[in-house]
Amino acid sequence: MEHMEDSQIVALYHQRDEQAITESSRKYGALCSRIAKNILSSREDAMECVNDTWFAAWRRMPPDEPRCLGAFLGRITRNLSISRWRGSHAKKRCRGMEILLSELDECIPAANDVEHAVEQQELTRLLEQWLDSLPPEDCALFVRRYWYGDAVHALAREYRRTPNQMAQKMMRLRAALKRFLEQEGVCI
Repeated sequence: MEHMEDSQIVALYHQRDEQAITESSRKYGALCSRIAKNILSSREDAMECVNDTWFAAWRRMPPDEPRCLGAFLGRITRNLSISRWRGSHAKKRCRGMEILLSELDECIPAANDVEHAVEQQELTRLLEQWLDSLPPEDCALFVRRYWYGDAVHALAREYRRTPNQMAQKMMRLRAALKRFLEQEGVCI
């Protein structure tokens, strides 16, 4: 079955047509599920976050078409999943996201430090600039690990490396990001 174009799906949202949710799920359900499962490590919680994504998209669809509907929906899923993780984390139920966030702590400043050192938009611009400077494989690895939450062992298997080699690769990428941000004047 062929998927609807993003612009057609967005038009359905703007028309308040429930088919928008069906089409979003059909086209981006697997992506959103992957994001949620990687963050939450719980199939049930992930499914709830994905369902909440469609409702949030229904409520928040921007008047102008999002540049990329998949990224818009993925960001909603990611934010909902992180919020759910934080709630679960308070109950000491989730470990995967804690590891993922702790890996980035050493190279990305804390939110309140960012507000004082650079505006959030500037940090985003710098991250995009740094990612654009990487070889395609390194960029893909970083995004898959720290945006999609893919596990190190899964990336290692896919890229035909040992988990230790992949962990070292990710450590070098984080160190490179830290150096880049420091060179750009970001206080870490």
